[in-house]
Formats: sequence, C-alpha cells, structure tokens
Amino acid sequence: MPAPKRLVDPKAVKGKRLVFPESGDARILEAADILRTKHKLNPLLLDSAQISDEVRDQLARAYMSGPRGGAGGGKITIARRLLQRPLFLAAMMVATGQGDAMVAGAANPTKKVIEAGMMGIGLATGIRTPSSFFLMRHKARPLIFADCAINIDPTAEELCDIALASAKSAAHILDESPRVAFLSFSTKGSASDASITRVRQAVTLAKAAAPDFAIDGEMQVDTALDPDVAAKKLKIMGQVAGRANVLIFPNLDAANIGYKLVQYLGGAQAIGPVLQGFARPVCDLSRGATVQDIVDASLLTASLA
Repeated sequence: MPAPKRLVDPKAVKGKRLVFPESGDARILEAADILRTKHKLNPLLLDSAQISDEVRDQLARAYMSGPRGGAGGGKITIARRLLQRPLFLAAMMVATGQGDAMVAGAANPTKKVIEAGMMGIGLATGIRTPSSFFLMRHKARPLIFADCAINIDPTAEELCDIALASAKSAAHILDESPRVAFLSFSTKGSASDASITRVRQAVTLAKAAAPDFAIDGEMQVDTALDPDVAAKKLKIMGQVAGRANVLIFPNLDAANIGYKLVQYLGGAQAIGPVLQGFARPVCDLSRGATVQDIVDASLLTASLA
C-alpha cells in the first residue's frame, strides 16, 4: 500500500499565525522552532507578561462589544481579569484577527481549552455543539473520525452538528469530497434500539441541513469502508457506503476506543484532536503529546485557518 501523502500543502500554511498560550512548555518551544524554520509558519509564543496594557484594553473592549461580552454585566474590568488567563488571551487574539488559529492543551485540560474557545471565539454560524476530530493517516487512505474527545453521549441534534462540522473540516483537509457515514451496530434497519433511532434521526437532520454533502447511515463500519461488504448488505449503495472518508461515531465510548484501536493495532497516525465548530480554528493537544505530535496537529490546524 502507498505511504500517506504529505500532511498539508506547504503553500496553504506558509505564514499562518498560530497562537500558543502555553509558551512555558519545552515541547511547545521546540515545536514552534520546527514550525518556523522548516514549515515557514509564524508561531506566536504568548507570554502574557509581554502584552501591553494598550493591547489588553483593545481586546477587553472587543470582548465586551461582542455577543459574549454581556456575560460580564457590561463591566470591562471583568474582561480585563479574564485576559489575565493565557488561554482566554490567546482566544481573543484569534477572535480579533491578531492570530489565525489557537493551539493549546499541552498543559491544560480539554475543558479549559473549550471554555476559552467558547468565551473568546464562539461557535460558527449554524453550529450549536463544539466537537472534535482526529485525522487518521493510514497507508490505505486518510479518514476523519469524530467525535473522539468531547461529547460523551450526543443527542440526534448534537450528532448532526458533529457531522456537519466534520464534513466541513474534511473538505479542507482531504483531497476528495467528504462522504459522511453515521456509524452504528446496525445497517439500515438490521437491528432495533434507542441508540439506532437516535442515529437515524441525526442522519435525517444532517441531510436536511446540508443537502450538498454526501451523508448516509445508519451503517456498520465494514459497510461504510468496504465496497464488497456494502454491496452484500445494501440494495442501493449510494455515494457513501463502501467509500466513506468521514466516520461519525454514535458516542464517545465507541469513538475513543475506535480511534485507538486503529492507531495501535492498525498502525495509523492519529493527528488531533482538533476542535471544530468554532468560528476560528482551535486545536486541543493531548497533554501527553510529543513534539512531533504538536507539529503535526499545528500544521493541520493551520490548514483550516
């Protein structure tokens, strides 16, 4: 099988400004140097002590004038206090165009990264649910797995949001159009359960919301990936069965177990998790990430900017 293609187009990420709020981490410093010298990106290593009062005031005013500023009761002093937090400061720099994307999580839990993204950047139009994806780079083909890090037991509406955000992410990353499969232990009515009903509802919602995307389900993972299996199980193949490149898992248990099995037993490289659904790109690194993990995740995030 052929080796995976280059992760991103160098021309697409050259000069992109990635804001790193965890500049005290040695892995971040090393990764930033690689991104700058080898990949020609512009990493912004955020030392909050070096941010001038004038810039803080500009960011505070921008936050208070935005849709989320009302939470502070209109008091700009609240915003200034929030800006003492490096994650929130980084999010506001991205929100105001002083950076193209935010890369964090090496020293902070996912919950805090998401909180900063929600408060500072906010969700994209039409999306109500923040989610995440992994790019699984395998010798056979690259795949998008979602949601592997955030939503534990998503509703039909949340699964729909996850699928739509994942399709948009895939459209930026993959060299082919997204083909989204909603996974289940059932294929088109072969079993019956409340979880299957929820997946079917999500498929209906997603198709209605994005009729231009190739979306199908519910289906078992072999039906989604193997055309021979799909031909045996389905009367009508459609655009997705046997050819899926975006896999939407029914819950976090399945997604987390699934991506790690493919990573550790299938030999795939798991890049991420990258957060999605936000108005601007946000990457949530694993706290156990290696320097190369950080470089790869940063490049992927830059390609979404």
